[in-house]
Amino acid sequence: MLILRGGRVLDPAGERDEIADVVIEDGRIRSVGRDAGAGIEGERVERIECEGRWVTPGFIDLHVHLREPGQEYKEDIASGLAAAAAGGFTTVCAMPNTKPVNDRRAITEAMMSLGRAARGARLRVFGAVTMGSKGEQLTEMADLADAGAMGVSDDGVCVMNAAVMRRALEYARTFGLLVSQHCEDHHMTRHAPMNEGPVATKLGLHGWPAAAEDVIVARDVILAELTGARYHVAHLSSRGAVRIVREAKSRGLPVTAEVTPHHLLLTDEAVLGYQTFCKVNPPLRSAEDVEAVREALRDGTIDCIATDHAPHSSLEKDCDFDEAAFGINGLEPALAALLELVRDGHLSERRLVETLTSAPARVGHLEGGALRVGALADVAVIDPTLRWTLRAEDMKSKSHNTPWIDRELTGAVTHTLVGGDVVYARAK
Repeated sequence: MLILRGGRVLDPAGERDEIADVVIEDGRIRSVGRDAGAGIEGERVERIECEGRWVTPGFIDLHVHLREPGQEYKEDIASGLAAAAAGGFTTVCAMPNTKPVNDRRAITEAMMSLGRAARGARLRVFGAVTMGSKGEQLTEMADLADAGAMGVSDDGVCVMNAAVMRRALEYARTFGLLVSQHCEDHHMTRHAPMNEGPVATKLGLHGWPAAAEDVIVARDVILAELTGARYHVAHLSSRGAVRIVREAKSRGLPVTAEVTPHHLLLTDEAVLGYQTFCKVNPPLRSAEDVEAVREALRDGTIDCIATDHAPHSSLEKDCDFDEAAFGINGLEPALAALLELVRDGHLSERRLVETLTSAPARVGHLEGGALRVGALADVAVIDPTLRWTLRAEDMKSKSHNTPWIDRELTGAVTHTLVGGDVVYARAK
């Protein structure tokens, strides 16, 4: 038995925000309350003192890249799940753009097996929408679902063919799978490494228009209405996409969306100096886009935050901007970076926790995201005032391509519990 004693229990799913104990037994929440742990003694009882800290449900990330199979020099499932735990994440959902692509049952089963063997966060996976993510032939979604996939996506590339996307939505609905779309009209973004606008002009780089995202979101909302399938906008970044999703939700369509920490916190000006750590897909947008996605996250138009954790080695990032790979390593600095939004008044503490816990659980139909009695004991303990510096040598991830590297941050996860087991404890 484990008692988390005297922390601020912040659980939006249970409408709870109070100083309380959390008692854990046999991998589940036994009780939560001000004196829930009082009087419980015994040799097998352990305590973690949480005074001055937050105790929240473990975070859930609907969008990570763990690189295994095929690119284990960047990340593997074991290192990725350890990095997730260090960031307070207790469940992460791996995208299928591995090498080979996770487009068949055997690959899904192998990934799930590696996840079960690793110590860290729980692993869930997306299978591909199309074979090889080539946008042509649909995968056998029944097999993927039976092997453990919770959704399908061709993330990294967009399903450009509307007829294929319609069939994919119909097929996925049959098996209860979430369809997560990378919204990018590739005809509009060819050879474009960053957002279209004054910064791209100043740097002499070809610009990537936000409309390339908007037109795919608009098309897919129409298809979601036609098919009734669960449709999810991955890494939403533009004002136009916000308007389209808001209108779809106003009509009760099964449309959800996520936003990344970097699209909430950085504008395209972060690219000045040809900063390859800030080259991402979709690109960092204008200040007006950033304000639009912040407002959409506050009002629920955007459901949740997902890191789009995309580890790369120095081979892919220490090079010319045009040649650099897209992506930010996102799991370990996520909480501290997002707490900037709270301190600056852009997001409430409750809403931040909700977007990392109960909201992604609802979108993905995943267990977790709450501290109610009987729930899985997936828990994050947070010191919101701890000052620290993100150092490459301290990271659990194999890759260090993040703009928050070597920066002083405020707020850190001190303990992460998965099924009641402490899978991460911050060194004192």
